[in-house]
Amino acid sequence: MVEIERIVGGPEPVDRSNRLHMTLEVRVKTPLELLQTLLSNPTNIEHVRGLTTEDVTYVSLNFNNPELHKVLPWTGINRGPQSIVDVFNGIGRVWETKAFEVKDVIANEHSVAMFGSFTYKTRTLGKEITSPFALLAKVTGDKISYIQFMEDTFGTASSFRASGTWHFRGVATGEEVSVGS
Repeated sequence: MVEIERIVGGPEPVDRSNRLHMTLEVRVKTPLELLQTLLSNPTNIEHVRGLTTEDVTYVSLNFNNPELHKVLPWTGINRGPQSIVDVFNGIGRVWETKAFEVKDVIANEHSVAMFGSFTYKTRTLGKEITSPFALLAKVTGDKISYIQFMEDTFGTASSFRASGTWHFRGVATGEEVSVGS
């Protein structure tokens, strides 16, 4: 809170009994409010720039997975406000968001974590996937400086599988497992 004293009266002499005291409150958004505001319009670069640091880091699903990157090209470590816009534009190009529900939030003065679920429908194949998600955002000063988003990547990437069988060996059962047709 900042106190400002303004003296009302002529330049000389000043009548100290005629003072007007004002209190100015500068309210900084909480990490939750910043994240909610960002998510309200994540494809508008000016909007995103106003809420994030110039070097904001956006970790999408993993740190570096070249095979997943072929299916979901926004995955991995991304930097800068434009990367956030690019991620959300990419998601919007390939999926229709049918539902996005926040089920729990944990926050403090420097960070916020959201947990929930979403349902996407692929625009090309019409397949729907419902996935849990976890989102962590960290704030430096009054702007978002770090975002990490996690989901069921096996499920979301599988929503693009047009045909074929995937074979996995060395899974928990110790045997080969095949999925798909």
